[in-house]
Amino acid sequence: MDDTCLKLKAQILDGAAMNRSLIRISHEITERNKGAQDLVLVGIIRRGVPLARRIATQIERMEGVTVPVGSLDITFYRDDRTSDVPQPVLHETHIPFDITGKHVVLVDDVIYTGRTVRAAIDALFRLGRPSTVGLAVMIDRGLRELPFKPDFVGKNIPTSHREVVRVRVTPVDAEDSVSIYTKPEDADAF
Repeated sequence: MDDTCLKLKAQILDGAAMNRSLIRISHEITERNKGAQDLVLVGIIRRGVPLARRIATQIERMEGVTVPVGSLDITFYRDDRTSDVPQPVLHETHIPFDITGKHVVLVDDVIYTGRTVRAAIDALFRLGRPSTVGLAVMIDRGLRELPFKPDFVGKNIPTSHREVVRVRVTPVDAEDSVSIYTKPEDADAF
């Protein structure tokens, strides 16, 4: 469903608030990991990748250590792909380092049902066996279908199934923001 069918309910975060959340998440990751030793970040394509890069930049400022960042395409690991979608858009998984024995933090923009996380873990374990896997998200909107809980959260936003959360992140989007929209009453027709 495109945004033209949606009604803006509220802007939850602007760019400055998102940046503060990313700084806090960066601190929480290094606190839990006791520094940046053996830490790697893997962004889930699309918006998880620039968020992971920003977290890595912040950790480097704090710890003086460059944290490797990779990108993970989960397209073929999803269990909710439908046959109505003509051809999925594929992106290249790019993890130019060994994840075996590392503390991997998956990074995504929103956690909702948990299906993206399940697909990401399946894809990740095809590449190696990390020591630990954590999850950092900008927004936790609740309504989980699978038993996944993020370790690091920018903001919890309780939502209903009739709402849509849009996280915008530069350079993928023209701005950094988080907004919540409501679907029209006849949304099932779309």
